[in-house]
Amino acid sequence: MGKVTGFLEFDRQEQKYQPAGDRIRHFKEFTLPLSDIDVERQAARCMDCGVPYCHTGCPVMNQIPDWNDLVYASDWEAAARNLHSTNNFPDFTGRVCPAPCEEACTLNLEDVPVAIKTVEQSIADKAWANGWILPQPAARKTGKTVGIVGSGPAGLAAAQQLARVGHEVHVYEREPKAGGLLRYGIPDFKMEKTAIDRRVAQMEAEGVTFHYRVNVGHDVTAAELAAKHDALLLAGGAERPRDPALPGVELAGVHYAMPFLVQSNRRVGGEDISHEAPIVTTGKHVVVIGGGDTASDCVGTSFRQGAVTVTQLDIRPVAPKHEDKLTVWPYWPTKFRTSSSQAEGAEREFACATLEVVGENGHVTGVRCARVDEKRVPIPGTEFVIKADFVFIAIGFAGPVHEGLVAELGPTLDRRGNVSANEDDYKTSVPKIYAAGDMRRGQSLVVWAIREGRQAARSIDLALMGKTDLPR
Repeated sequence: MGKVTGFLEFDRQEQKYQPAGDRIRHFKEFTLPLSDIDVERQAARCMDCGVPYCHTGCPVMNQIPDWNDLVYASDWEAAARNLHSTNNFPDFTGRVCPAPCEEACTLNLEDVPVAIKTVEQSIADKAWANGWILPQPAARKTGKTVGIVGSGPAGLAAAQQLARVGHEVHVYEREPKAGGLLRYGIPDFKMEKTAIDRRVAQMEAEGVTFHYRVNVGHDVTAAELAAKHDALLLAGGAERPRDPALPGVELAGVHYAMPFLVQSNRRVGGEDISHEAPIVTTGKHVVVIGGGDTASDCVGTSFRQGAVTVTQLDIRPVAPKHEDKLTVWPYWPTKFRTSSSQAEGAEREFACATLEVVGENGHVTGVRCARVDEKRVPIPGTEFVIKADFVFIAIGFAGPVHEGLVAELGPTLDRRGNVSANEDDYKTSVPKIYAAGDMRRGQSLVVWAIREGRQAARSIDLALMGKTDLPR
């Protein structure tokens, strides 16, 4: 905990943002860090609540009261060690995690939870700034080799854990750089990619070998990799977009969210995209279908590219502004939320069904919509059309791509089409093949991917060595 009376003395304070009119002019991060003394005061608000329910909201089981207490005591280096003991990449989660820990905080019963996410990011950033984060190469090698397919957060977490206990680790990545959707799906204004680059450099110094532009299942077979390694972890993510079954999606100007976001991130990252047809919203009217984080990223990216209007469609009704604490707490509540991207000027349509995309001469001109009832059934006579030059479909993902790697290996799949493996050992139905992250659990959060990568690493180490010191 922090200070015994801290939650009574100090108000909740979060990082502020650059004004919307300024931040939409660039793709860099726009949060304004708190001073050390302000962060220490926020950590001081962590109360002696007996049962720290923040733990129930944190997939990687961060020891939140412990490092809050250390920050309150100005022992930032010890706080950094504690934070990294459960989370390989707090600099990632401190930026992009929606902070279910704060929803579970006891002080959230009064709508003023400890600013846990702000403290976490501050610890990680200070650790980098002061040179406390160093490579931790293994003292001795085990002689075992592990292959990891995919360098998203699950693959990176597993690779780092396995390398640190002495295994020879090879990560195979389809793209020219590591990070998966951390790099190519999440815009730089939420997390600049230098955060990934410095972690990759750390891991390379720990002995991890990255193989880029290797599309497993196409450029090399999974059987070849399995023959080369003592264990193979599938951490390729859930990239298959959910089909909207919507008339008019074949029109020019209609895209799934990921091609738009990936191209924008490649452009911002200086990669060559000259071979791709440009998807640029400058001077255009944009409609985003979907109400989640990916849809919000499309909104923020569209504004930064210079869109004239951005409208976001959500089939769900407007959520209540305040949840019923006694019914929901400490779990993640459904309530009205406004992302930083939505606050930049998006029009939001709720209880809105998308009926079809309309167009002229083969190009989209609008989206025909209707209001829905409580069962999400369109109400006759409520149809209307929203002008659109671009339409981005961001309604989630249906699981991993099956063509190539998954089809070749032929593991058992769950009812949703994910690679089936339990949370005890992460083993698939194929000998010495493991699965973790979105490829196993379906579309989820970065923090869940880190947890699964860490746990899969422990299972692999135990299977290879007969014992393990890696944490679960």
